[in-house]
Amino acid sequence: MTPGQPPMPAALLQALAAQLEGRSRQELRSRAQALSSGYRLHATTAATIRDESDALSYALTRMPATYAAVAHVLSRLAEARPDFVPVSIADVGCGLGAATYAAQAIWPSLDRAILLDQSAVFLKLAQELAQEISASLVSQAQFLNRDFVAFAPDVQAELVVVSYALTEAPEGALIEIADRLWASMGAEIFVIVEPGTSRDYSRLMRVRAHLLQHGARILAPCPHESACPLIEDWCHFKTRLPRSKEHLFLKDARVPYEDEKFSYLILGRRPADQSFTARLIAPPQIGKTGVYARLCTTGGIEETFTARRDKALYKEMRRKEWGDPLVAHSKETE
Repeated sequence: MTPGQPPMPAALLQALAAQLEGRSRQELRSRAQALSSGYRLHATTAATIRDESDALSYALTRMPATYAAVAHVLSRLAEARPDFVPVSIADVGCGLGAATYAAQAIWPSLDRAILLDQSAVFLKLAQELAQEISASLVSQAQFLNRDFVAFAPDVQAELVVVSYALTEAPEGALIEIADRLWASMGAEIFVIVEPGTSRDYSRLMRVRAHLLQHGARILAPCPHESACPLIEDWCHFKTRLPRSKEHLFLKDARVPYEDEKFSYLILGRRPADQSFTARLIAPPQIGKTGVYARLCTTGGIEETFTARRDKALYKEMRRKEWGDPLVAHSKETE
């Protein structure tokens, strides 16, 4: 079973429900289908989110998955740097603020949020939702209509999150944009979350290589800072989340859950406490005689087998999930 993430905050779900009052479900369904088609063609936000109906369709069909993926990644950051207790966050390419909501759930210490997006339509709905949630960090946030692709954001924060946004950056400008965000925003921690496709992973690896040359240190998911050892494959992870009644209708879905695949990179100004030497990069396979696992380790990719007879280690490996860090163990064969 793929590990799941908590659903979006109840107050946010209530605010979304309020937005549905008086709306045509069939119209939203048509918009949701158009959004899906656009994303499959790598259409930009400017081309797909044209008005408030598009933004609301996105909120109901894509925001939950975005929230779940970012929540998963930020929980990995908390795992890698338990001493990191941020008070400020910049949510770059924020959409409707999913990353900020996810961050607040992990760090109640946050008291300042800056949400940037080039879509005025997204920002308008994000603000309307935030106004319905009085206790939310987002309700006190600064919303900025900024094109971070063309210009360096004139803000700083301890935690900078760019989620599902670099995927829209032009190929030739990708490195320049990532370098600008890393250099200009003064973040102690810089988090990038992207769709879990081979295309987006390849782009993420280009960003990784460049920023490592400019002083960044990897906190997760990689247990090393060498070149990615994967060949004819790509590193991605998956989180499972329940579909709401509205999501099922708008997407014409039959299965009551969805699996969101994503790739990510967490960078810091200083290294993490490297208490782990490997990460599970595929779901462990539990068989009658033991657990098979595929690991990215400090020495490269390893295929391991933990026998049932090794009771303590077997018990530990049975509890592990795709994406978990661990101390690498010696290979064993039957």
